[in-house]
Amino acid sequence: MIDIVNAVLAQASTRPDEVAIVDKDGAVTTFGELHDQVVAVRNGLRARGMQDGDGVLFAVRTSAAGVALFLGVLAAGGVLITADTAVGPELVAARMRAYRPRWLVAESVLYPASVFGPMRSLCRRRGWSVPDLRQAIADPSIRHVYSGRWLPGVPWGAVKVGDLSGDKPSTLPDLDAPALIVFTSGTTERPKGVVHTLRTLTNAVYLLAGHFPFAEGDVMHTDGIVAGLPALVSGARLSLAAPERFAQDLVDRKVTHAYGVPVQLAEVFDVLPKWPEHVRYLLMGSAPAAPAVLRQAMSAVPDGQVLSIYAMTEAIPIAVGRAEDKLAHTEQGHAGDLLGELSNGVTARIAEDGELLVTGPSVCRGYLGEPTLAELPTGDLARLDERGRIIMLGRKKDMLIRGSYNIYPGLYEPSIALLPGVREAAMVGLPDPVTEDETVVLAVVADEGVDAEALTRRLRRQLPDVIDAEAVPDRIVVLDELPRSGRSRKLDRPGLRAVLAGPAT
Repeated sequence: MIDIVNAVLAQASTRPDEVAIVDKDGAVTTFGELHDQVVAVRNGLRARGMQDGDGVLFAVRTSAAGVALFLGVLAAGGVLITADTAVGPELVAARMRAYRPRWLVAESVLYPASVFGPMRSLCRRRGWSVPDLRQAIADPSIRHVYSGRWLPGVPWGAVKVGDLSGDKPSTLPDLDAPALIVFTSGTTERPKGVVHTLRTLTNAVYLLAGHFPFAEGDVMHTDGIVAGLPALVSGARLSLAAPERFAQDLVDRKVTHAYGVPVQLAEVFDVLPKWPEHVRYLLMGSAPAAPAVLRQAMSAVPDGQVLSIYAMTEAIPIAVGRAEDKLAHTEQGHAGDLLGELSNGVTARIAEDGELLVTGPSVCRGYLGEPTLAELPTGDLARLDERGRIIMLGRKKDMLIRGSYNIYPGLYEPSIALLPGVREAAMVGLPDPVTEDETVVLAVVADEGVDAEALTRRLRRQLPDVIDAEAVPDRIVVLDELPRSGRSRKLDRPGLRAVLAGPAT
């Protein structure tokens, strides 16, 4: 099995002068240059004492340099620990205790942004969330590698990425040893870290490449490192997307494959409703896509394929579905959201309580500090159709209780979002202090130009014919937008509950 690092290095040996990465600012990096950067990082870190299994807190934005550092750290035997921009110092400290890093690899600007309050506030005002690195900066046992020019706050003795070098190549670590840890949730007492190995990461990249294969001259447009690796291991070009120029770069860079989060892609469709014919694959992931967005996507690339990727941090990708199949499933009155065909080698079964359980080559080794996973509980309620495709019925944690009836929002939201005038729909429960039951509230985003009061009246008439009587909402609220969270812009249900907790209107 050739791992992702050696796969990229092998491409460089056959096409050293071809462009590997076009950065967000348009700067290009050839495969040969990428090869040299990865090798310099690998050898330089080993020469400075990196050992197999060393934790490396990684705080570098997606860029050509970031890709080289990501691959170089893996090649040096380090365990990448992603720095989260959304958590505070207490949770950062808890995560550092859970897997104590020996290295911090970061952009130089993040040091003053972490140490100096005014700088941090400036970054936030400009819309740039920065990880809180104060705990790591203050730890004298952590060694520092920074990219960019030296800035106040960067510790003396820190090594600049451009100065990394070494003659002694390292051998890759055990393919089944930890390679990447992504913290997804948890408290300060028990952080929850997903542990991937080089094998599971490599399998994930090749599974993705199998769903949307690359040919010579193809260009993948995305803003994520892992999402971009299928292109690089295939010898194709990676175009790093800047959100504000996504549409223009799509045209100028002759993109053939594009990946994005549905909410962000919806904004691109507003700017560029018809995409160039050279786009063959439009890939949507990281969050569910509303029917309206699926329709826009199909209209944007009428002669291409629109694919929706069902994945978790723990397993990429579990299944992939075609947009037309997803829409047909809902339009024909079938319950739930069709997620699509299982990826090659992935197996799925339904537990007694309806939860989807999966195994497969890209499933993570397990959670930090816990035994190896034999089977991944997804937290999703689902069923398998006669073709073995996954149909999502809801999230276990999103279940609402009304009397003796359990309501799973994901079972009904796709059908509601198909109703005329509705762009998005979400159901949540609010506690009723009198009955100690839950008040079911439906929040919808209306299509442009639709009157909110008229839509509410029409939905009250239509919903009993669309969803189970026990799930008909107590309240319907029309919002300008649904609250989103995280880089993937997923629906923020706690945030939605907070918005809806005010007086009924």
